[in-house]
Order: sequence, then C-alpha cells, then structure tokens
Amino acid sequence: MTPKDDRVRILKEEILSDDWALLKKYTIDYRRSDGRHETQIRQVYDRGHGAAILPYDPVNRRVLLVRQFRMPVWVTGEPAMLIEACAGLLDEHDPETAIRKEAEEELGYRIARPRLVFSPFMTPGSVTERLFCFLAEYSPADRISHGGGSEHEGEDIEVLEIDAQEALAMVADGRIRDGKTILLIQQARLEGVI
Repeated sequence: MTPKDDRVRILKEEILSDDWALLKKYTIDYRRSDGRHETQIRQVYDRGHGAAILPYDPVNRRVLLVRQFRMPVWVTGEPAMLIEACAGLLDEHDPETAIRKEAEEELGYRIARPRLVFSPFMTPGSVTERLFCFLAEYSPADRISHGGGSEHEGEDIEVLEIDAQEALAMVADGRIRDGKTILLIQQARLEGVI
C-alpha cells in the first residue's frame, strides 16, 4: 500500500526483480518545499520487516551474538564474516514471535521475555525494512540446542557468547561492524544491563 502525500505522485512503477525480494523502480513527481515540482527516480528494495535481539546474561555479564557470511559485505571487498545480533525476517509472524523463533533457530536458546527497545528503519533511502529490536535476559539454563541456523535456508551460523565488556570493545575497535548490533549493544550499555 502506498501512503497518500500531496507532495508525491507516482508517474511510473516498474518491477526490476522479484527473486529473493522485490526491487522496484519508481519515477515520481515530487513537490519541493519551495513549491517547485521535479521528476525523480528512486529504487526501492522490499524484503519485508525484521526483528533482532541481543540476549544478555546479567549474572555472568555476557551477550549472545552470531558470526555469519554476508554477501553484500563480501562484494565490497571487506571481510564478510560479520559478528551480529541474532535477527531474521518476520515473515507471517508478529515481531516478538518471530524473534523468539530466530533465537531458538540461530542461537539455540529459548528466550522467555524479549523486550522491544526500538524499531527503526535501517536504510530508509532504499530499503522498506523496519527492524524491531529487542533486549532479553538469558541464562545457561535457557539453552535448548546448539543453534546454528537453518541449513535449508542456507544458514551456517556460529554462536558466540562474549563477555559484555569485550563486546563493547569490539564495537569501539571495529570488530563489530553491523549497525543493528552496535545499536543494541549501546542500548544495553545505556540501560546498564551490560
């Protein structure tokens, strides 16, 4: 559904790709703040909304993260094995149900009480995705499997349990380069839970 805004009128909409996700090209008439109209072209990538979680152990002062291959990072020439917060698409689920499912699949932990802390648009210049970000306590007793993701979805995920202070140092020195993960680690630090 396209929202109504009297400053924007779609002149043309083309599907460029409908493979892994939907990529559309829009030609729009845009009324600038000074009243002038101009034609603009924008591409919008729609893969659905997602959820991410940073589980933290308040007793042992640790966090659960994952390490996995990221093709978009690899094609830039950067090291493509990123350390990240557990995350996934919502698909047909609400954000809390989706992130509980992802935590079990990727991390191997059953999360009892995920707490939504924010839900930003991560790349609003070109991607429709809104990411629902959660923090949650965990303990070693919550482990139900080895995790690692879903092989039939092409996932090959390494589960990392990292000292909270080390996770903060990894953000500071660039070993953690993923935006959602940086935001969640900093939020956990601001709240004093790590």
